Amino acid sequence: MPEMQTNETEKQARYNPAEIEPKWQQRWDADPTLYAAEGHDAGKPKYYCIEMLPYPSGQLHMGHVRNYAIGDALARHMWMRGYNVLHPMGWDAFGLPAENAALKNNTPPREWTLSNIAAMRKQMQRLGLSYDWATEVTTCLPEYYRWNQWFFLKMYEAGLAYRKKSKVNWCPDCQTVLANEQVVDGRCWRHEDTIVEQRDLTQWFLRITKYSDELLDGLDKLEGWPEKVRTMQRNWIGRSEGTLVDFAVDGEVKAEDCAKITVFTTRVDTIFGATSVQLAPEHAVAKAFAAEDAALAEKIEELLAQQTLARESGDVGAIEKHGVDTGRFAINPFNGERVPIWVANYILADYGTGAIMSVPAHDERDFEFAQKYGLPVKQVITPKVDAGDVPLPYTAEDDAVLIDSGGWTGENCVEAQQKMAGFAKANGFGTATVTYRLKDWGVSRQRYWGTPIPMVYCECSGENPIPLPESALPVVLPPQVDITQQGGSPLGRVPEFVNTTCPKCGGPARRETDTMDTFVDSSWYFYRYTDSKNANAPFASEKANYWFPIDQYIGGVEHAILHLIYSRFWTKVMRDLGLIKNDEPATRLFTQGMVIKDGAKMSKSKGNVVSPDDMIARYGADATRMYALFAAPPDRDLEWQEEGVAGISRFLSRVYRLITKYDSIAGDMPESASAAEAQLRRKLHQTIAKITLDFSGRWHFNTSIAAVMELVNEFAAAEALIDAGKISGGAVRELLRNLVLLLSPFAPFFAAEMWEQIGGEGATFRTAWPIADEELARESEMEIPVQVNGKLVSVLKFPIGLAENAIKAAAQADEKVASRVAGKNVVKVIMVPGKLVNLVVK
Repeated sequence: MPEMQTNETEKQARYNPAEIEPKWQQRWDADPTLYAAEGHDAGKPKYYCIEMLPYPSGQLHMGHVRNYAIGDALARHMWMRGYNVLHPMGWDAFGLPAENAALKNNTPPREWTLSNIAAMRKQMQRLGLSYDWATEVTTCLPEYYRWNQWFFLKMYEAGLAYRKKSKVNWCPDCQTVLANEQVVDGRCWRHEDTIVEQRDLTQWFLRITKYSDELLDGLDKLEGWPEKVRTMQRNWIGRSEGTLVDFAVDGEVKAEDCAKITVFTTRVDTIFGATSVQLAPEHAVAKAFAAEDAALAEKIEELLAQQTLARESGDVGAIEKHGVDTGRFAINPFNGERVPIWVANYILADYGTGAIMSVPAHDERDFEFAQKYGLPVKQVITPKVDAGDVPLPYTAEDDAVLIDSGGWTGENCVEAQQKMAGFAKANGFGTATVTYRLKDWGVSRQRYWGTPIPMVYCECSGENPIPLPESALPVVLPPQVDITQQGGSPLGRVPEFVNTTCPKCGGPARRETDTMDTFVDSSWYFYRYTDSKNANAPFASEKANYWFPIDQYIGGVEHAILHLIYSRFWTKVMRDLGLIKNDEPATRLFTQGMVIKDGAKMSKSKGNVVSPDDMIARYGADATRMYALFAAPPDRDLEWQEEGVAGISRFLSRVYRLITKYDSIAGDMPESASAAEAQLRRKLHQTIAKITLDFSGRWHFNTSIAAVMELVNEFAAAEALIDAGKISGGAVRELLRNLVLLLSPFAPFFAAEMWEQIGGEGATFRTAWPIADEELARESEMEIPVQVNGKLVSVLKFPIGLAENAIKAAAQADEKVASRVAGKNVVKVIMVPGKLVNLVVK
């Protein structure tokens, strides 16, 4: 009978998340205001915390869980710190996968998407994530994408949206255009094995380049963003200062606009060393020459084919350089010399002016080309201090001077650049200028499942598009179309969509059938969260101005260029429209590490996904979440190990046993505590201090959880003393209360159950965060290593504040140390206060 009673007691003390977690989720679901932000007049500091919204693929994996667990822990902590917290969630719901699913499963994209959203929302709720679902945003619904269209019209009015024929990136698998930012190493960002092709199409663009300087300069102010992300954006914007110089074409050219070749150079100081001018195969002058020479035209086409192949392979910079001499010459305006005009496959039409002056002596690429084709190499730059023969190419700038450069000979290179640019401008053949790598954002997509572009075409306006009035918004997608991924946009095959009335003349017109890039949806969604039900505007300015900028934004570094630079651009446009006051969307950005399994990033395409549903069924949501936070620092990659989840589950069971054992303990805090009680309270307050510091910006949640584990170890080690009454009930109740609150951001279900168990009132995350008592947290002893001739011999404990002489004497008297120095002379005793004692002996 006694044995049966013991087993029954153990059974009662066992933590069962399968029973406890659904119970609390049911209670939380019954209160829709539980995670709601308070009004702007709440009298509290605001805190806007969001994780990047997911694409509704239908299933979360542990990579998602890690991202959301970080944000959730932070939001819960900030509530406990007394902040008015906005913590929303939504869905980046347009995009290609829905169309692929429609093809595969014969399911309409809308139906597929909304069912996936329902499934993923249910998973998030089961994980106990603290989202205010009243602010939910779904980008594929007309009440959201009508504002995409509204913004497009506003940008068109402001000259920021325009249409032109352009060479574009085309993914054969997606059957649509890609923005430059969506091409990674020459391949589609969604199809890593698919080479992107170049095509000429008429497309819609957003003039992001208008904000190039502001986007670049603003990075210096984003001190709360990872330097890696800021560097990636700086490189993508790619600002280059230089000079535009006109080389007149020698001889007759039939095309009027081909009488000169404008080159862009960052080193105008080397122009006296130019030995040729080189053109991109698609340059207007190259085309004009080809039109007069069939043999030359054939060679230029071959160069273009080589360049296209290199673009598609993703590395034009590594192309084997080929060129063809056109037989024509250009005039160097600085010295009047005739230099041959070449066409080369490594010169790009969309970089700079599509033409360069080739200076082989001072550019590695030009030198390689000159060596291959026997072009002259003329040195015009030399070290400031005579160093004899200089190996070429010589590319120095700061400590170099000009030679054989007319009136600029002897000038410092940097100073000469400014003077020569001024000379070119004064004489009408050049000017100083700035170029950028950043190109305007191509937003046209030949897809169905995206935001319709609110423009029409009518004979009354010729080829010029006509914007729809705002009263005609939203332009709603037809509920179902035949998606074949062939023959342009699927919307073009839906007459009831295409055929419309011209808002200008009232006659028949046709709609634009391209849809918007889905990155339009995610460029401003976090503003909609602040006023998600507004039917009269994208959001109320006073609400956005209260919450913005975002205090903490969390997401993957893979979005450093695509999403993050677009959202910064959109923010500046909205500011200029008078909708908001902030210049940047987020004050702080955190990019979490990836979850790795079987040596690769966890993803559906890799086939290595671990479902949180499986982990929750085995170990509970709290153990699953805590493992994602504990297994590695949040900014580092996490190597998935299921045994780690099981370990966290065992830890929670241990805490559960301790709390349920002492949940009814009573008593006051004594005036004079025992040494054991003082040590237990010291550990508690040290743990509070450490976790508070971690939440202040370090985010070492792995060490925070480890600190809680250490505290629990001390708690368990003190059980016998507690049972013997040598640690007061007051100290134990202090420990129980604060232990539960410390766990609350990491294990909300568990904390809620334990809080109720010990008689706590209200929600844990609405309870004030524990405050560390510095006096109680201060150590009474210190450990000091003792060395002999630099080798560790012993580690001794001393009372804090003990005099140095006493420490030195105690160190020499230590049994281990004494045996090591026996028979030797102690020459010197070196002490680093509070750190070590080192005996130097001979």
